[in-house]
Amino acid sequence: MLVMSAPSHAAMPTTPTLHVATLDGKTFDLAAQRGKWVIVNYWATWCVPCIKEMPDISRFVAAHRNVAAIGLAYDDSDPADIKAFVAKHPVAYPIAQVVLDKPLKDFDEPKGLPTTYVIAPDGKVAKLFIGPVTAALLSAVIGR
Repeated sequence: MLVMSAPSHAAMPTTPTLHVATLDGKTFDLAAQRGKWVIVNYWATWCVPCIKEMPDISRFVAAHRNVAAIGLAYDDSDPADIKAFVAKHPVAYPIAQVVLDKPLKDFDEPKGLPTTYVIAPDGKVAKLFIGPVTAALLSAVIGR
């Protein structure tokens, strides 16, 4: 008798790591952001709610010195297409691409888009949002 089992997936760590190359050729390291709140936002170019929330996240980050963000384009598009999209929809935070066949080690694959993790200054996950976020929702977690 042959028994098939689904691959086991470890639970997402409470203090995840994230070290990604951004579209502008720099590196974003979550550990280097300790002491700040960090918004980790999964989105895609084809996701209408994602596009609607990006200006809110951008304004929130720009208005709060103690908040950083990283946009993760969860998208198999050509990187040039994502860069062109971001040029039309600029944000005040870096963007990195996460391709579907190479998910991030410490973050669960999004169950829907947008998906946003709010990481506390100590590096622990403070809140997970599945669906669009607003400045009010972010303020409720981060304060001010």
